[in-house]
Amino acid sequence: MTPPPSRRRRGAAGSGAPARNLPRRGAVRRAQAITTYGVGSLVAVDQESFIVAGIDGAAEQWPLDEAPVIREPRLARVLGVRHFRLPPASGDDSRDGIRVRRFPLWHHCPECHALDHVRKFNSPPGRNECGECGEPLVPSRFVVACEDGHISDFPYWGWLHRGRRGESGFCGGRMSLTSSGRTASLRSVVISCSCGVPEVSMEGSFRAGALKELRIDCPGERPWLKGADKASCSRTPRTLQRGSSSVWQPVLRSALSIPPWSDTRVNALDKHWDKLRGCTSLVEMEIHLKHIFDGMPSPVSTQEALALVAAMEAEDHSGEDAPDRDQEQRYRALRDLEYQRLCAGNPEESGHHTEQFVCEPPIGDEKPLIDLGLVTPMLVKKLREVRALKAFTRVIDPETSSEGHEAELSLARTDWLPAMEVHGEGVFLRFDEERLDAWAELPAVADRVARMRIRHQRVLTERASDPARVPDSPATPRMALLHTFAHVMINEWSLESGYPAASLRERIYSGDEMAGVLIYTATSDSAGSLGGLVAQGEIDRLAQAVRSAVHRAEWCSADPLCIETEVSGTGGTNLAACHACVMLPETSCEHNNGLLDRALLVGTPEDPSIGFLSHLLTR
Repeated sequence: MTPPPSRRRRGAAGSGAPARNLPRRGAVRRAQAITTYGVGSLVAVDQESFIVAGIDGAAEQWPLDEAPVIREPRLARVLGVRHFRLPPASGDDSRDGIRVRRFPLWHHCPECHALDHVRKFNSPPGRNECGECGEPLVPSRFVVACEDGHISDFPYWGWLHRGRRGESGFCGGRMSLTSSGRTASLRSVVISCSCGVPEVSMEGSFRAGALKELRIDCPGERPWLKGADKASCSRTPRTLQRGSSSVWQPVLRSALSIPPWSDTRVNALDKHWDKLRGCTSLVEMEIHLKHIFDGMPSPVSTQEALALVAAMEAEDHSGEDAPDRDQEQRYRALRDLEYQRLCAGNPEESGHHTEQFVCEPPIGDEKPLIDLGLVTPMLVKKLREVRALKAFTRVIDPETSSEGHEAELSLARTDWLPAMEVHGEGVFLRFDEERLDAWAELPAVADRVARMRIRHQRVLTERASDPARVPDSPATPRMALLHTFAHVMINEWSLESGYPAASLRERIYSGDEMAGVLIYTATSDSAGSLGGLVAQGEIDRLAQAVRSAVHRAEWCSADPLCIETEVSGTGGTNLAACHACVMLPETSCEHNNGLLDRALLVGTPEDPSIGFLSHLLTR
């Protein structure tokens, strides 16, 4: 992709004079600015590499017409912000965009093989090429990062000299990087220096303790934050490929817009809640609404405004119990409210045309679902989801990290976060909880899930920043079954509904009083609401799809290895699950393809009773 020409930005006061003349480097979609190329991630453009800058000052830099405000009060209260912003568009006519900074800074020349800081190559102004031979420079393939989110250039000097010549950079020589090309292994990547030290290959640099053995500590650098000082860090740095998914993983938090907040008329009151929450009577509320709208009719009636205030007070945990309720607990409470609303429904005829959440049961006899262990499904004909980028992690997965490992998006705390909104449709499926509980008490089931939970808890303990606050593993028979069932249904419906699996997404509701799965479209445009998925929730089609999905899950092309495996997945948190059967694309799974076991659904050849739906395979 050829970078577009440089463009001039408007001045801070909105005048035609540019504040700065910043070059543009490529383009990304808005959704990618949240899920793939968010703050702190690395972006490759042609033969250059950049790191996405933090959001300090972005509220003023991003034009409101290109980066509009997104409202979702429930999620905003949980994350401690006032609102969200959609990242700016990056079209040819856009006035501004997401800021990036060059990273990594170490490059090498493929012609003369010189390896050095980019500033040492004497490149011509505005060009990234070797000053001696004119060849385009290649950014370092390797970086180092730690679990606290710090990232730095790979310490080539320390890796090569290994303490032989005192302090880094004082040997007086010039390093070079060559590749024999005989193999694709790191042994073929060789570093040498004109000072005469023995050349060293990159073999072994990816071992967990490789840099620690050379007494190379984490520098604590945060290059995505302008002006950030080096932090004191005791973590062991790890060598990573620049394009590895371990370099950046987003920490996303999402919420469905549900009544009463799903009505777009409510947005007119967003800036006035501080005053409205003090109203205790209809008369007082009516006076405030007249003042807000200058005597014009309010889009929200007085009774509706009072109901909104009551709902806000019920959901807001900023009172005395706040110290005892961390953010994750409040986020789970948010999910509880979603589950209740999905079960209760919100018929289309009962709402206003501005309603963004329509959920109602299908028409027909539910007897075909009894044998499947399902209760009344719900057709979510209209939904809106807001996904916010809260932070990010490196080296470790967000699902197995605690908040201590989450890297911040800015130096100073902001009252907003970058986010995107998704409009689509879905089907909400619920299991019979009595049948689930009876199945979960089977000794073979409990033993199988206990092995998954022990391994998952071990991973959580190893990666916790505070040993006293290790989160409990969510692995239970109910959770593992719901998660696996969601995956096989997404695979099945991707063949029937016309949507690819990557555009479908799961939302698991598992708890003492929850046993449901929402499968919905995850696209950020109108293609997410074409009706193809909702049609799959009709009784007859649903019963047929569940039976087909179970039969499809009975066999995997990796069997018998897959069904007989004792450990699989990251950290061993899966059992019978692989990419040939139940694993999904990253965009579809909210648990990073963990806590999956196909045997809990279809059983094993030795013990079919383990499978909750294994009785369907004998018919």
